[in-house]
Amino acid sequence: MKKLLIVSPHFPPINAPDMQRIRMSLPYYRSFGWEPVVLTVDARLQDGVIEPGLNATVPDDIRVIRCGALPLKWARRCGIGNIGLRSWFHLLRAGNRLLRGERYDLVFFSNTQFISFLLGPIWRRKFSVPYVIDVQDPWRTDYYERPGSRAAPGGWKYQFARLQARLFEGICFRQAAAVMSVSPSYLDDLRARYPGFALKPTAVLRFGASASDLERSLSLPPFPYPFPRDNGERHFLYTGASGPVMPHALLVLFTALRQYRDRHPERGARLRFHFIGTSYVAPGKGKPSVIPIAEQCGVADQVDEVPHRIGYLDALQLQHRTDILLLLGSSDLAYSPSKVYLYFLTDRPILGLVFRDSVMERLLDELSCAYVVRFREREPKEEAHAGLYRFFDYALDGFPPDALPRRNQQHFNLYYLAEELTRRQCALFERALGQ
Repeated sequence: MKKLLIVSPHFPPINAPDMQRIRMSLPYYRSFGWEPVVLTVDARLQDGVIEPGLNATVPDDIRVIRCGALPLKWARRCGIGNIGLRSWFHLLRAGNRLLRGERYDLVFFSNTQFISFLLGPIWRRKFSVPYVIDVQDPWRTDYYERPGSRAAPGGWKYQFARLQARLFEGICFRQAAAVMSVSPSYLDDLRARYPGFALKPTAVLRFGASASDLERSLSLPPFPYPFPRDNGERHFLYTGASGPVMPHALLVLFTALRQYRDRHPERGARLRFHFIGTSYVAPGKGKPSVIPIAEQCGVADQVDEVPHRIGYLDALQLQHRTDILLLLGSSDLAYSPSKVYLYFLTDRPILGLVFRDSVMERLLDELSCAYVVRFREREPKEEAHAGLYRFFDYALDGFPPDALPRRNQQHFNLYYLAEELTRRQCALFERALGQ
Protein backbone atom coordinates (compact mmCIF):
# COMPACT_ATOMS: atom_id res chain seq x y z
CA MET A 1 0.00 0.00 0.00
CA LYS A 2 1.32 3.44 -0.94
CA LYS A 3 1.87 5.99 1.81
CA LEU A 4 0.34 9.49 1.67
CA LEU A 5 1.38 12.43 3.86
CA ILE A 6 -1.48 14.95 4.06
CA VAL A 7 -0.63 18.51 5.14
CA SER A 8 -3.61 20.34 6.63
CA PRO A 9 -2.97 22.92 9.39
CA HIS A 10 -6.68 22.78 10.27
CA PHE A 11 -8.06 19.43 11.44
CA PRO A 12 -10.74 18.26 13.90
CA PRO A 13 -11.65 19.38 16.46
CA ILE A 14 -11.04 22.66 14.59
CA ASN A 15 -14.04 23.45 12.40
CA ALA A 16 -12.66 25.04 9.22
CA PRO A 17 -13.86 24.69 5.62
CA ASP A 18 -10.46 23.89 4.13
CA MET A 19 -10.03 20.55 5.94
CA GLN A 20 -13.41 19.10 5.04
CA ARG A 21 -12.19 17.33 1.90
CA ILE A 22 -9.61 15.23 3.71
CA ARG A 23 -11.85 14.68 6.73
CA MET A 24 -14.53 13.13 4.53
CA SER A 25 -11.95 11.14 2.52
CA LEU A 26 -10.06 9.54 5.42
CA PRO A 27 -12.44 6.55 5.76
CA TYR A 28 -11.86 5.60 2.09
CA TYR A 29 -8.17 6.13 1.20
CA ARG A 30 -7.13 2.62 2.19
CA SER A 31 -9.76 1.01 0.00
CA PHE A 32 -8.08 2.67 -2.99
CA GLY A 33 -4.56 1.65 -2.03
CA TRP A 34 -3.30 4.60 0.02
CA GLU A 35 -2.30 4.71 3.72
CA PRO A 36 -2.91 8.30 4.96
CA VAL A 37 -0.95 10.13 7.65
CA VAL A 38 -2.12 13.63 8.58
CA LEU A 39 0.28 16.42 9.54
CA THR A 40 -1.60 19.23 11.27
CA VAL A 41 -1.25 21.89 13.98
CA ASP A 42 -2.20 21.41 17.62
CA ALA A 43 -5.76 22.73 18.02
CA ARG A 44 -4.83 24.37 21.34
CA LEU A 45 -2.62 26.81 19.43
CA GLN A 46 -5.38 27.94 17.08
CA ASP A 47 -8.24 30.40 17.44
CA GLY A 48 -10.78 28.68 15.18
CA VAL A 49 -14.11 27.28 16.27
CA ILE A 50 -13.68 24.08 18.29
CA GLU A 51 -16.21 21.36 17.44
CA PRO A 52 -15.48 18.21 19.46
CA GLY A 53 -18.18 16.28 17.60
CA LEU A 54 -16.01 16.28 14.46
CA ASN A 55 -13.47 14.02 16.17
CA ALA A 56 -15.98 11.17 15.94
CA THR A 57 -16.04 11.50 12.12
CA VAL A 58 -12.33 10.63 11.86
CA PRO A 59 -11.55 6.88 11.92
CA ASP A 60 -9.79 5.85 15.13
CA ASP A 61 -6.92 4.15 13.30
CA ILE A 62 -5.83 7.20 11.30
CA ARG A 63 -2.39 8.44 12.36
CA VAL A 64 -2.43 12.19 13.07
CA ILE A 65 0.78 14.12 13.81
CA ARG A 66 0.18 17.47 15.55
CA CYS A 67 2.96 20.05 15.53
CA GLY A 68 3.36 23.39 17.26
CA ALA A 69 3.01 27.01 16.16
CA LEU A 70 4.05 30.44 17.33
CA PRO A 71 1.81 31.42 20.27
CA LEU A 72 -1.07 33.54 19.03
CA LYS A 73 -0.73 36.19 21.73
CA TRP A 74 2.89 36.85 20.73
CA ALA A 75 2.39 36.57 16.97
CA ARG A 76 -0.47 39.04 17.01
CA ARG A 77 1.82 41.67 18.46
CA CYS A 78 3.55 41.53 15.10
CA GLY A 79 0.20 41.55 13.29
CA ILE A 80 0.35 37.83 12.39
CA GLY A 81 -2.64 35.63 13.14
CA ASN A 82 -2.56 33.36 10.09
CA ILE A 83 -2.02 29.76 11.17
CA GLY A 84 -0.08 28.96 7.99
CA LEU A 85 2.54 31.58 8.81
CA ARG A 86 2.63 30.83 12.54
CA SER A 87 3.16 27.10 11.99
CA TRP A 88 5.34 27.09 8.86
CA PHE A 89 8.66 26.27 10.52
CA HIS A 90 6.96 23.78 12.83
CA LEU A 91 5.38 21.99 9.86
CA LEU A 92 8.76 22.03 8.11
CA ARG A 93 10.55 20.40 11.07
CA ALA A 94 7.81 17.83 11.66
CA GLY A 95 7.67 16.97 7.95
CA ASN A 96 11.46 16.65 7.80
CA ARG A 97 11.38 14.13 10.66
CA LEU A 98 8.62 12.09 9.03
CA LEU A 99 10.17 12.05 5.56
CA ARG A 100 13.64 11.29 6.91
CA GLY A 101 12.45 8.43 9.09
CA GLU A 102 9.82 6.82 6.87
CA ARG A 103 9.18 6.27 3.19
CA TYR A 104 6.30 8.28 1.73
CA ASP A 105 5.19 8.00 -1.87
CA LEU A 106 3.41 11.35 -2.07
CA VAL A 107 2.67 14.55 -0.14
CA PHE A 108 -0.80 16.08 -0.48
CA PHE A 109 -1.45 19.74 0.38
CA SER A 110 -5.19 20.18 0.94
CA ASN A 111 -5.79 23.53 2.66
CA THR A 112 -6.04 27.26 2.03
CA GLN A 113 -2.96 28.21 4.07
CA PHE A 114 -1.15 28.86 0.83
CA ILE A 115 2.28 29.45 2.32
CA SER A 116 2.29 25.77 3.37
CA PHE A 117 2.53 24.85 -0.35
CA LEU A 118 6.12 26.11 -0.29
CA LEU A 119 7.04 23.04 1.76
CA GLY A 120 6.40 20.94 -1.36
CA PRO A 121 9.41 22.14 -3.41
CA ILE A 122 11.64 21.95 -0.32
CA TRP A 123 10.70 18.35 0.44
CA ARG A 124 10.85 17.38 -3.22
CA ARG A 125 14.45 18.60 -3.45
CA LYS A 126 15.49 17.21 -0.06
CA PHE A 127 13.71 13.84 -0.05
CA SER A 128 12.76 13.31 -3.73
CA VAL A 129 9.08 12.95 -2.80
CA PRO A 130 6.51 14.34 -5.27
CA TYR A 131 3.57 16.43 -4.11
CA VAL A 132 0.02 17.28 -5.19
CA ILE A 133 -1.79 20.57 -4.47
CA ASP A 134 -5.53 20.95 -3.90
CA VAL A 135 -6.68 24.40 -5.09
CA GLN A 136 -9.72 25.25 -2.99
CA ASP A 137 -9.33 29.01 -3.47
CA PRO A 138 -7.02 30.94 -5.81
CA TRP A 139 -3.72 31.95 -4.23
CA ARG A 140 -3.02 34.66 -6.79
CA THR A 141 -6.06 36.42 -8.24
CA ASP A 142 -6.75 39.40 -10.49
CA TYR A 143 -10.32 39.77 -9.16
CA TYR A 144 -9.80 43.29 -7.83
CA GLU A 145 -8.08 44.42 -11.05
CA ARG A 146 -11.04 43.45 -13.24
CA PRO A 147 -13.19 46.26 -14.69
CA GLY A 148 -16.09 47.09 -12.38
CA SER A 149 -14.68 45.28 -9.34
CA ARG A 150 -14.69 47.04 -5.97
CA ALA A 151 -11.49 48.44 -4.55
CA ALA A 152 -9.00 45.95 -3.14
CA PRO A 153 -8.71 45.69 0.65
CA GLY A 154 -6.23 48.13 2.11
CA GLY A 155 -3.49 47.58 4.64
CA TRP A 156 -0.13 45.88 4.73
CA LYS A 157 -1.56 42.40 5.33
CA TYR A 158 -3.30 42.36 1.95
CA GLN A 159 -0.18 43.68 0.23
CA PHE A 160 1.98 41.10 2.03
CA ALA A 161 -0.34 38.25 0.98
CA ARG A 162 -0.28 39.54 -2.58
CA LEU A 163 3.53 39.65 -2.53
CA GLN A 164 3.68 36.07 -1.24
CA ALA A 165 1.44 34.92 -4.07
CA ARG A 166 3.58 36.61 -6.72
CA LEU A 167 6.85 35.31 -5.27
CA PHE A 168 5.91 31.72 -4.46
CA GLU A 169 2.91 30.58 -6.49
CA GLY A 170 4.95 29.83 -9.61
CA ILE A 171 7.60 27.89 -7.66
CA CYS A 172 5.00 25.71 -5.97
CA PHE A 173 2.80 24.94 -8.97
CA ARG A 174 5.58 24.46 -11.51
CA GLN A 175 7.14 21.71 -9.41
CA ALA A 176 3.89 20.01 -8.34
CA ALA A 177 3.43 16.49 -9.72
CA ALA A 178 -0.32 17.10 -10.15
CA VAL A 179 -2.98 19.63 -9.20
CA MET A 180 -6.65 19.25 -8.36
CA SER A 181 -9.12 22.12 -8.08
CA VAL A 182 -12.70 22.74 -7.04
CA SER A 183 -13.14 25.00 -10.09
CA PRO A 184 -11.98 24.59 -13.71
CA SER A 185 -11.40 28.34 -13.85
CA TYR A 186 -8.62 28.13 -11.27
CA LEU A 187 -6.81 25.58 -13.43
CA ASP A 188 -7.32 27.74 -16.54
CA ASP A 189 -5.70 30.68 -14.75
CA LEU A 190 -2.67 28.56 -13.83
CA ARG A 191 -2.30 27.31 -17.40
CA ALA A 192 -2.38 30.90 -18.66
CA ARG A 193 0.31 32.03 -16.19
CA TYR A 194 2.65 29.03 -16.44
CA PRO A 195 2.96 27.50 -19.95
CA GLY A 196 4.44 24.20 -18.72
CA PHE A 197 1.50 23.71 -16.38
CA ALA A 198 -0.62 22.42 -19.28
CA LEU A 199 1.44 19.20 -19.28
CA LYS A 200 0.66 18.33 -15.66
CA PRO A 201 -2.03 15.85 -14.59
CA THR A 202 -5.01 17.83 -13.29
CA ALA A 203 -8.54 17.10 -12.13
CA VAL A 204 -11.58 19.16 -11.19
CA LEU A 205 -12.88 17.63 -7.97
CA ARG A 206 -15.64 19.35 -6.03
CA PHE A 207 -15.80 19.05 -2.27
CA GLY A 208 -18.78 16.71 -2.21
CA ALA A 209 -20.64 15.52 0.88
CA SER A 210 -20.87 12.60 3.28
CA ALA A 211 -24.25 11.05 4.07
CA SER A 212 -22.86 9.82 7.40
CA ASP A 213 -22.26 13.45 8.44
CA LEU A 214 -25.96 14.23 8.03
CA GLU A 215 -26.95 11.14 9.99
CA ARG A 216 -24.58 12.11 12.81
CA SER A 217 -25.88 15.68 12.89
CA LEU A 218 -29.49 14.49 13.26
CA SER A 219 -28.51 12.31 16.22
CA LEU A 220 -27.24 15.34 18.16
CA PRO A 221 -29.42 17.34 20.60
CA PRO A 222 -31.37 20.06 18.75
CA PHE A 223 -29.29 23.16 18.16
CA PRO A 224 -30.96 26.06 20.04
CA TYR A 225 -32.03 28.22 17.13
CA PRO A 226 -35.71 29.12 16.61
CA PHE A 227 -37.70 28.77 13.42
CA PRO A 228 -41.11 30.02 14.68
CA ARG A 229 -44.09 29.21 12.49
CA ASP A 230 -46.89 30.66 14.61
CA ASN A 231 -48.16 32.90 11.79
CA GLY A 232 -47.31 30.66 8.86
CA GLU A 233 -43.77 31.98 8.48
CA ARG A 234 -41.46 30.53 5.85
CA HIS A 235 -37.81 30.43 6.85
CA PHE A 236 -34.89 30.83 4.45
CA LEU A 237 -31.46 29.77 5.73
CA TYR A 238 -27.97 30.60 4.50
CA THR A 239 -25.02 29.05 6.34
CA GLY A 240 -21.42 30.07 5.82
CA ALA A 241 -19.33 33.12 5.11
CA SER A 242 -20.73 36.09 3.23
CA GLY A 243 -17.65 37.71 1.77
CA PRO A 244 -17.13 41.02 -0.04
CA VAL A 245 -18.02 39.48 -3.42
CA MET A 246 -21.62 38.60 -2.45
CA PRO A 247 -23.41 41.95 -1.85
CA HIS A 248 -24.74 41.97 -5.44
CA ALA A 249 -26.83 38.85 -4.83
CA LEU A 250 -28.01 40.20 -1.47
CA LEU A 251 -29.11 43.47 -3.06
CA VAL A 252 -31.13 41.56 -5.67
CA LEU A 253 -32.74 39.42 -2.97
CA PHE A 254 -33.57 42.17 -0.48
CA THR A 255 -34.80 44.61 -3.14
CA ALA A 256 -37.21 41.94 -4.42
CA LEU A 257 -38.32 41.18 -0.85
CA ARG A 258 -39.11 44.85 -0.19
CA GLN A 259 -41.05 45.17 -3.45
CA TYR A 260 -42.93 41.92 -2.82
CA ARG A 261 -43.86 43.07 0.70
CA ASP A 262 -45.05 46.43 -0.66
CA ARG A 263 -47.37 44.62 -3.07
CA HIS A 264 -48.48 41.87 -0.66
CA PRO A 265 -47.94 43.17 2.90
CA GLU A 266 -49.44 40.21 4.79
CA ARG A 267 -47.83 37.52 2.67
CA GLY A 268 -44.49 39.30 2.43
CA ALA A 269 -44.30 39.69 6.21
CA ARG A 270 -44.29 35.90 6.60
CA LEU A 271 -40.92 35.54 4.87
CA ARG A 272 -37.95 35.28 7.24
CA PHE A 273 -34.26 35.14 6.29
CA HIS A 274 -31.49 33.76 8.50
CA PHE A 275 -27.74 34.07 7.84
CA ILE A 276 -25.57 32.02 10.18
CA GLY A 277 -21.79 31.92 10.38
CA THR A 278 -21.22 34.81 7.96
CA SER A 279 -17.64 35.35 9.17
CA TYR A 280 -14.81 32.94 9.92
CA VAL A 281 -14.37 34.02 13.54
CA ALA A 282 -15.27 32.50 16.89
CA PRO A 283 -18.33 33.62 18.92
CA GLY A 284 -18.25 37.22 20.10
CA LYS A 285 -15.81 38.44 17.44
CA GLY A 286 -17.75 38.66 14.17
CA LYS A 287 -19.24 41.79 12.64
CA PRO A 288 -22.51 41.72 10.65
CA SER A 289 -22.08 41.88 6.89
CA VAL A 290 -25.65 41.07 5.80
CA ILE A 291 -27.73 43.24 8.15
CA PRO A 292 -26.29 46.53 6.78
CA ILE A 293 -27.46 45.57 3.28
CA ALA A 294 -30.89 44.55 4.62
CA GLU A 295 -31.14 47.94 6.38
CA GLN A 296 -30.18 49.69 3.15
CA CYS A 297 -33.06 47.89 1.40
CA GLY A 298 -35.54 48.47 4.24
CA VAL A 299 -36.10 44.81 5.20
CA ALA A 300 -33.87 44.39 8.26
CA ASP A 301 -36.89 43.49 10.40
CA GLN A 302 -37.18 40.23 8.42
CA VAL A 303 -33.49 39.34 8.46
CA ASP A 304 -31.47 37.72 11.23
CA GLU A 305 -27.68 37.33 11.20
CA VAL A 306 -25.31 35.34 13.40
CA PRO A 307 -21.82 36.46 12.28
CA HIS A 308 -19.72 33.89 14.16
CA ARG A 309 -19.18 30.35 12.92
CA ILE A 310 -21.18 27.53 14.40
CA GLY A 311 -20.35 23.83 14.35
CA TYR A 312 -20.34 22.02 11.01
CA LEU A 313 -22.70 19.33 12.31
CA ASP A 314 -24.92 21.98 13.94
CA ALA A 315 -25.17 23.77 10.60
CA LEU A 316 -26.16 20.51 8.88
CA GLN A 317 -28.88 19.98 11.45
CA LEU A 318 -30.26 23.50 10.91
CA GLN A 319 -30.21 23.01 7.15
CA HIS A 320 -32.39 19.94 7.60
CA ARG A 321 -34.83 21.79 9.91
CA THR A 322 -35.42 24.95 7.86
CA ASP A 323 -38.04 25.48 5.11
CA ILE A 324 -35.82 26.76 2.29
CA LEU A 325 -32.06 26.83 1.78
CA LEU A 326 -30.49 29.88 0.20
CA LEU A 327 -27.48 29.96 -2.15
CA LEU A 328 -25.85 33.27 -3.05
CA GLY A 329 -23.77 33.66 -6.18
CA SER A 330 -20.53 35.61 -6.27
CA SER A 331 -19.27 38.22 -8.70
CA ASP A 332 -16.18 36.01 -8.87
CA LEU A 333 -17.60 33.74 -11.56
CA ALA A 334 -15.20 30.92 -10.66
CA TYR A 335 -16.72 30.61 -7.16
CA SER A 336 -17.82 27.04 -6.43
CA PRO A 337 -19.52 26.80 -3.02
CA SER A 338 -19.09 23.48 -1.23
CA LYS A 339 -22.37 24.01 0.64
CA VAL A 340 -24.24 23.05 -2.56
CA TYR A 341 -23.59 19.36 -1.86
CA LEU A 342 -24.55 19.60 1.80
CA TYR A 343 -27.75 21.39 0.81
CA PHE A 344 -28.49 18.62 -1.71
CA LEU A 345 -28.16 15.97 1.00
CA THR A 346 -30.80 17.58 3.22
CA ASP A 347 -33.44 17.33 0.47
CA ARG A 348 -34.83 20.80 1.28
CA PRO A 349 -36.06 23.28 -1.37
CA ILE A 350 -33.19 25.47 -2.57
CA LEU A 351 -33.27 29.01 -3.94
CA GLY A 352 -30.15 29.94 -5.91
CA LEU A 353 -29.29 33.52 -6.92
CA VAL A 354 -26.50 33.16 -9.46
CA PHE A 355 -24.54 35.24 -11.93
CA ARG A 356 -24.97 34.18 -15.51
CA ASP A 357 -22.02 32.26 -16.98
CA SER A 358 -20.71 31.36 -13.52
CA VAL A 359 -19.43 28.00 -12.31
CA MET A 360 -22.21 28.00 -9.74
CA GLU A 361 -24.88 28.42 -12.44
CA ARG A 362 -23.52 25.42 -14.36
CA LEU A 363 -23.31 23.35 -11.20
CA LEU A 364 -26.93 24.00 -10.18
CA ASP A 365 -28.13 23.27 -13.71
CA GLU A 366 -26.14 20.04 -13.69
CA LEU A 367 -27.60 18.87 -10.37
CA SER A 368 -31.08 20.25 -11.11
CA CYS A 369 -31.52 20.81 -7.39
CA ALA A 370 -32.55 24.46 -7.08
CA TYR A 371 -34.98 27.09 -8.28
CA VAL A 372 -32.44 29.30 -10.05
CA VAL A 373 -32.70 33.08 -10.45
CA ARG A 374 -30.09 34.42 -12.86
CA PHE A 375 -28.76 37.95 -13.30
CA ARG A 376 -25.80 39.99 -14.50
CA GLU A 377 -24.11 42.62 -12.41
CA ARG A 378 -24.51 45.53 -14.82
CA GLU A 379 -27.85 44.70 -16.39
CA PRO A 380 -31.41 45.48 -15.21
CA LYS A 381 -32.69 43.19 -12.46
CA GLU A 382 -36.42 43.21 -13.26
CA GLU A 383 -36.38 39.66 -14.60
CA ALA A 384 -34.55 38.42 -11.51
CA HIS A 385 -37.00 40.24 -9.24
CA ALA A 386 -39.93 38.66 -11.07
CA GLY A 387 -38.38 35.22 -10.61
CA LEU A 388 -38.06 35.87 -6.89
CA TYR A 389 -41.69 36.99 -6.63
CA ARG A 390 -42.72 33.65 -8.15
CA PHE A 391 -40.54 31.73 -5.73
CA PHE A 392 -41.94 33.64 -2.75
CA ASP A 393 -45.44 32.69 -3.92
CA TYR A 394 -44.42 29.05 -4.29
CA ALA A 395 -42.89 29.00 -0.80
CA LEU A 396 -45.94 30.59 0.85
CA ASP A 397 -48.28 28.22 -1.01
CA GLY A 398 -46.35 25.11 0.07
CA PHE A 399 -44.60 24.49 -3.27
CA PRO A 400 -47.26 23.28 -5.72
CA PRO A 401 -46.41 20.33 -8.00
CA ASP A 402 -43.71 21.11 -10.59
CA ALA A 403 -42.72 24.33 -8.82
CA LEU A 404 -39.26 22.89 -8.20
CA PRO A 405 -37.03 20.98 -10.63
CA ARG A 406 -36.58 17.22 -10.29
CA ARG A 407 -33.25 16.52 -8.62
CA ASN A 408 -30.58 14.64 -10.52
CA GLN A 409 -29.98 12.15 -7.70
CA GLN A 410 -28.17 9.62 -9.86
CA HIS A 411 -25.63 12.19 -11.02
CA PHE A 412 -25.06 13.37 -7.44
CA ASN A 413 -24.47 9.82 -6.23
CA LEU A 414 -22.01 9.14 -9.04
CA TYR A 415 -19.91 12.27 -8.74
CA TYR A 416 -20.36 14.07 -5.43
CA LEU A 417 -20.43 11.58 -2.58
CA ALA A 418 -17.25 11.32 -0.50
CA GLU A 419 -16.27 7.77 -1.48
CA GLU A 420 -16.40 8.44 -5.22
CA LEU A 421 -14.49 11.71 -4.87
CA THR A 422 -11.81 9.91 -2.85
CA ARG A 423 -11.49 7.32 -5.63
CA ARG A 424 -10.93 10.12 -8.12
CA GLN A 425 -8.35 11.76 -5.83
CA CYS A 426 -6.44 8.49 -5.68
CA ALA A 427 -6.59 8.14 -9.46
CA LEU A 428 -4.91 11.56 -9.73
CA PHE A 429 -2.30 10.46 -7.16
CA GLU A 430 -1.43 7.50 -9.38
CA ARG A 431 -1.05 9.80 -12.38
CA ALA A 432 1.20 12.07 -10.29
CA LEU A 433 3.49 9.13 -9.51
CA GLY A 434 3.61 8.37 -13.23
CA GLN A 435 5.13 11.80 -13.78
